[in-house]
Amino acid sequence: MLEAKRIKSAGLYVHIPFCVRKCAYCDFLSMPASEEVRENYVNLLCEEIEREAVCYPDYRGETVFFGGGTPTILRPEQIERVLCKLSECFSVDVFGKRAEEITIECNPGTVTGEDLRRLRRMGINRLSIGLQSAQNEELRKLGRIHSWEDFLRTYSFAREAGFENINVDVMSALPGQSVESYVNSIEKVVGLRPEHISAYSLIIEEGTPFYEQYGTADKQREIDGVDEKHLLPSEEEERQMYELTEMILREIGYRRYEISNYALPGYECRHNITYWKRGNYLGFGLGAASLMENCRFTKPKDLKEYTENLHREEQFLSTQEQMEEFMFLGLRLMEGISCKEFKEAFHVPIESIYGDVLEKLERQGLLTREKDRIFLTKRGIDISNTALAEFLF
Repeated sequence: MLEAKRIKSAGLYVHIPFCVRKCAYCDFLSMPASEEVRENYVNLLCEEIEREAVCYPDYRGETVFFGGGTPTILRPEQIERVLCKLSECFSVDVFGKRAEEITIECNPGTVTGEDLRRLRRMGINRLSIGLQSAQNEELRKLGRIHSWEDFLRTYSFAREAGFENINVDVMSALPGQSVESYVNSIEKVVGLRPEHISAYSLIIEEGTPFYEQYGTADKQREIDGVDEKHLLPSEEEERQMYELTEMILREIGYRRYEISNYALPGYECRHNITYWKRGNYLGFGLGAASLMENCRFTKPKDLKEYTENLHREEQFLSTQEQMEEFMFLGLRLMEGISCKEFKEAFHVPIESIYGDVLEKLERQGLLTREKDRIFLTKRGIDISNTALAEFLF
């Protein structure tokens, strides 16, 4: 008797590297492009999805995430072509009863009400809107193309289109931002009651206009006559923003389930949890990353190279690298990691590998245990980069 084929699940990520204009702080793989370039890219995406599907015939798509760039810079019919190809090749049940989570990132000013209605009709059921700030002056300094009023229109269009699962991105530690203006932004967003809020602190990345302008902010403060309104918040102000985020959102009913992510009950982002729990995921498009059965690979980051010679750089993770990822990714989640799952994955007790590190972090009050689970304390979360670095050999 033939054994039934076992179907496995994977998250599917589609990278759309195009935007109207690159923001001053952005170091993501994104760029403005002509309609012709975007159309050619969509064709290449569909071809890539077909090729990858041949390599993974036993996998179906459990979640889909269109990220960027600004995915909604594509026409709805272009997005639909890609989604239909994913459905065809990876059995994504777009309109069925399995209720996959299908997310698309969206920037205000790039979609109309009709665009959002079309996206919802084609099965996309989660929208992630890049607001960043509710203050127009802060948005201007970031180089965003929208205003708070533009965001409100987009949010209203999304609700009218039937989106019942919306994330809003908010950033802290912005140039000229005060604690008061940040709290005002958070309170305005909370007043709309989105199902999910991602709250990030601005990181000044090399190679961006912001790095040239703010990379030496501390030195700028030493210069007489510098207008403080144009500088970055102090470390103390940034710490206040960080602490107030959790306090405000907790009081309103949002649960912090990952270091930077908050959700109303049942609205945690399933796709991103796959990343943090080291599940299988396939990335399509320029620079997209994948992890399939402990093999990591990325697609070319140069558009010309991606167009002419699609290949992938593979890295088979050693057991040590797998353990490191299990710890520093899993501990980003508030629920932490399971000792039982560690042993099942690596066939050794967690104490035999990380016993000394675990004891050290417990003594320092950065980590705690509860039955089978290990997770960061509040203090550990506050200095998570320092705590998580301990698990790197």
